[in-house]
Amino acid sequence: MPLYDQIQEAAALVRSKWAKTPRVGIILGTGLGALAQDIVADVSLAYEEIPHFPLSTVQSHAGRLVCGTLGGKDVLAMEGRFHFYEGYTLQQVTFPVRVMKALGCDTLIVSNACGGMNPQYAKGDIMIIEDHINLIGDNPLIGPNDDRLGDRFPDMCYAYDRELLKLARTIAREEHINVQQGVYVAVSGPNLETRAEYRFLRTIGADVVGMSTVPEVIVAVHSKMRSLGFSAVTDMCLPDALEPTSLPEILAVAAEAEKKLRVLVRKVVERLV
Repeated sequence: MPLYDQIQEAAALVRSKWAKTPRVGIILGTGLGALAQDIVADVSLAYEEIPHFPLSTVQSHAGRLVCGTLGGKDVLAMEGRFHFYEGYTLQQVTFPVRVMKALGCDTLIVSNACGGMNPQYAKGDIMIIEDHINLIGDNPLIGPNDDRLGDRFPDMCYAYDRELLKLARTIAREEHINVQQGVYVAVSGPNLETRAEYRFLRTIGADVVGMSTVPEVIVAVHSKMRSLGFSAVTDMCLPDALEPTSLPEILAVAAEAEKKLRVLVRKVVERLV
């Protein structure tokens, strides 16, 4: 079945369970799923209920699409995303963004847990993503282009919306939340990087590194959605002071960072025009 028809089939299922038209799509990353508790949920759909949706295999991802209200706006939120390292194609990884667009979303808010490489950052910091580097080794737009979904050659000059960046910084100041702003580099994973790789990634201009987000934002741009991204720095990846880390440690730091992230996301959604 062509991608366009798969998207319509999945959107039709969601519409049959939830009649509202969402404005905002939200993707909740590793350790950040509790943000969904701020949403007044009308319906919560397990991914297996939705045609053509992949299933999340990562331990910290709940695997539900929450349909409801946040900050007075109708929203769709993914409790758990999909990753290239799980064996999915990037077309599958980004399929939910296509469905969000088909259901009416014009804005995408993405969050992730990441490793910090900028020595001015600290564990637990929130970084607003101003730009990204794709080192996954693939692209969700490879293959025939369906003009109904977007242009063949989308311009990535402003992949992260300038007005949303400004709004997020304003809210952070008002709420006395210290935020960083920088560049996210996406790699395939699932292993964490070597010292030499961290040194290389920092040299090419990245502030943080992770294994997600970039494919979804590429598809959001292709779909003419505005994007805003937040990274929670869960471990520091300084090559000359590198210490082993573990998933439990990463999740513990993400849970702390999430308290700030919940405020930022909710306030941003409230003030969207």
